[in-house]
Amino acid sequence: MKNILIALTLIITSLFFFPFEFTFLPSINTKMMLAVLGILFFVWYSLIHKKGIVVTTEFFTATLIASIFSFIGYYATVYNNTTDYTYVSYVISMWVWLFGAYAVCCIMARLHGNISIKLLVNYLIGVCVAQCILAILIDNIPSVKHFVDSLVITNTETMRKINRLYGIGAALDVAGTRFSAVLVMIAVLISHDNAIRLNRKKIAMYVSGFVLIAVIGSMIARTTNVGLIIALLYIVYESGLWKIRIKKSDIKLWSVMIGVAVFLVLVCVYLYNNVPAARKLLSFAFEGLINWLETGEWRTASTDVLQNMWIWPESVKTWIIGDGYFMNPNKGGFYMGTDVGYLRFIYYCGLIGLSVFMLFFVYLSVACYTRFPQVKNLFLLFFVLELLIWAKVATDIFLVYALFMSIPMVQQQMNNQRMNRL
Repeated sequence: MKNILIALTLIITSLFFFPFEFTFLPSINTKMMLAVLGILFFVWYSLIHKKGIVVTTEFFTATLIASIFSFIGYYATVYNNTTDYTYVSYVISMWVWLFGAYAVCCIMARLHGNISIKLLVNYLIGVCVAQCILAILIDNIPSVKHFVDSLVITNTETMRKINRLYGIGAALDVAGTRFSAVLVMIAVLISHDNAIRLNRKKIAMYVSGFVLIAVIGSMIARTTNVGLIIALLYIVYESGLWKIRIKKSDIKLWSVMIGVAVFLVLVCVYLYNNVPAARKLLSFAFEGLINWLETGEWRTASTDVLQNMWIWPESVKTWIIGDGYFMNPNKGGFYMGTDVGYLRFIYYCGLIGLSVFMLFFVYLSVACYTRFPQVKNLFLLFFVLELLIWAKVATDIFLVYALFMSIPMVQQQMNNQRMNRL
């Protein structure tokens, strides 16, 4: 029964981490459903069960900064006389993510008796691995694809046109950013958790999950490579390999990683040379590496396109407060033909808006850094990941911070329940 409940919790976590809309309920996505559940949990635990509201300082401060950003977006639209309110409601979106994350953490805590960073990361790894496997099944088994497409709203025409893998709610750069965040989590966990680093079996499990997410995640979205590079650099740095001196405690870790890496390379080489479908997927996932090996030049089709998207504003007014457009008002698509995150925010609400939005993630990173000293570097890496992602696409990983921000609240509520029983 507990295994069944764990599987259900894994599904619920996926509904939050990779939200989607059902075909029979097109106006409400799974993130919103979980947010409603989170509000009910919050009312029950804070008002009915404990008879008092339990909210951390981080929630209030984050809400304040998000409200300022939303106001700047609203002012930019009014000043520029536009009707593009894409980020005007960001503070509301933030609270939806927060309550959704709170619901997920409450469910985990009720099932396992408590909630911890390691438990949360384990669930996120499981979700990402499941999405990667599901993406392969959807791509290779027509009946599975038909079932998923009949149940979940997916832009199948676009996915068919660009010929990309996709899971349930996991597609394109949005999926890539979340895969990247989980790869960074795994890197920090295996670098600092002695219960993992000193156990060869556990190392093998985490490294296998890391490899699976890195490879198949890159087939879904090459943005996954950003998290992969950050994660590998961090592992190398923490192990002392860059000094040509490996810590004794890391020998098991590196022996397993090297063994898995060699096995992976052999499998990929075989598939690349003998399976046309796999060759196509691998060519897309590691296009830059393959071009570098074949031509000596690291380049991909997307980076070539991205180079032409650095279209800078020409007026001082645009630099300061933007043009009030996030989307192209006439033809659809991206305003000014750029998908670069930094530029899209500048065109929407200027450097003022972009600075406040960056401050929002600076605060989240510092707050979590202080709250969770045992994995403090994780949140510095999240911030670096956010900055790098914005150079490619206008999306963020606030939902990841929301999960970690919910942990202290749920832990406090669980402790209060134990005290009440005593």
